[in-house]
Amino acid sequence: MAAAGLLVVVVVAGVALGGGDGGGPGLPPVDEAGGAIVESVPAIETVETSTPVVKTQLDRTLTRGVSGGDVAEVQQRLTDLGFWPGPVDGVYGDETIKSVWAYEKLVLGTPSDAPTGQVTPEMWDAMQDPFVITPRRTTSTPTHVEVYLPEQVVAIFEANVPVMISHASSGSNEEWCEEVTISPGEYGNETGTEPLKRGECGKSFTPGGVFSVDRKVDGIRQSALGGMYDPVYFNYGIAIHGAFNVPLYPASHGCIRIPLALSPAMNDMLDIGDQVFVFDGVEEPEVYGEQPPYFNRLDPTYTTTTSSTTTTTTTTTTLVPPTTVAPPAVTSTAPEPVATTTLTPTNGLPTTAAPVAPTTTVPP
Repeated sequence: MAAAGLLVVVVVAGVALGGGDGGGPGLPPVDEAGGAIVESVPAIETVETSTPVVKTQLDRTLTRGVSGGDVAEVQQRLTDLGFWPGPVDGVYGDETIKSVWAYEKLVLGTPSDAPTGQVTPEMWDAMQDPFVITPRRTTSTPTHVEVYLPEQVVAIFEANVPVMISHASSGSNEEWCEEVTISPGEYGNETGTEPLKRGECGKSFTPGGVFSVDRKVDGIRQSALGGMYDPVYFNYGIAIHGAFNVPLYPASHGCIRIPLALSPAMNDMLDIGDQVFVFDGVEEPEVYGEQPPYFNRLDPTYTTTTSSTTTTTTTTTTLVPPTTVAPPAVTSTAPEPVATTTLTPTNGLPTTAAPVAPTTTVPP
């Protein structure tokens, strides 16, 4: 009986992990009309084990700035699941918070704009259950990307094992007009040798569909959709890239932003030809195929803020009022000879001053 008690089977998919909106245990989510909702998140699969699951307990809620061995345990568990909380150093910092955001949205079903970034004792207990995260598409290139727009999460899988799961921010669906700078080689300045600056208008839209990586660049780039770090392009100018600002809402011009600390590793993981599946929660990616983005147009009201000008350098002469020079002490009836002094006024032209008599007042 004791041996039988060691068999642990934990149901963690769907409602058990907070998936929400389900039609009942084991049933797919339904909308208000009773129709099935397109799943946009990966599957959460239970791992059956004959060995006991030894759990530790939190005696506090982990929040920004705390440190300790319990923080290191959470960081290690997040890393094992495929999230990127930063180094397992026991410090609850920004990278750990953003990885907890991704965990809350992807595993617990927390709305994309409402994760807390905190780990409660109850959340830590569930996080230690034996489960794995598997992709929505198991038949693809050996390495592939899945972007979940409703959850604002992106995941990279190698051989269907998650190697990077990250909080993300995609297109805001807003119309915009602004001055853009396009680096040489970027879409819109493919053959240029210098950065191109002009006014453009567009729509901040991230299309759902099935794509593949067609270009990637290390370092900083400027494009018509904004500044990017280590971009990996998959749909014309749309890329997955690092950014300083990755808020809890869609904020980009169409690209997939991830935290800056993750972008170099992300760029290294992906190669030309790797598939990218973008789930929008409305239709399956295959329904859209390679759905193109909204293409920018030139802003007809744009006027350049710079012009070619001739710079004139003007030299200013500062006039200093004269000062009275007291006569030197006289030791004889003959005046003391005074050496000739060369003065340089502020206009840069040398001037030779006349010898100064003992009672003479001269300008400097």
